[in-house]
Amino acid sequence: MKNYIEYIKNNTLRCEISSRGGGIEINLAELLPEVENPLISVYQNYLGGGLLGKVVSNCDFDYKKLPENQKQIVEDLSEQLKIYYHDMTNPPENAWEHQDYIKNQSMPVSAY
Repeated sequence: MKNYIEYIKNNTLRCEISSRGGGIEINLAELLPEVENPLISVYQNYLGGGLLGKVVSNCDFDYKKLPENQKQIVEDLSEQLKIYYHDMTNPPENAWEHQDYIKNQSMPVSAY
């Protein structure tokens, strides 16, 4: 898996981070020039009681119709974007509310 962290940092369109959820959106036009408006975002909802839900991703285009190599780029980048966002919202390891990424992915997406 290629490391896309620098790409994420350089192509962020929107980044909203709070203790009550938020999200980050990036533009994939540089990697997928033939796709119209190739945006991908990740977001996290507030569950209540000081807990944030699972970090999930969303594409504004149907990436499953892309050739296999481009589909893999989107899937890899999506996973790294979720981890990147989780690292920004998660308290340090020595804080009582710290939760690693694997544990976060077992949380529900929403409390409703």
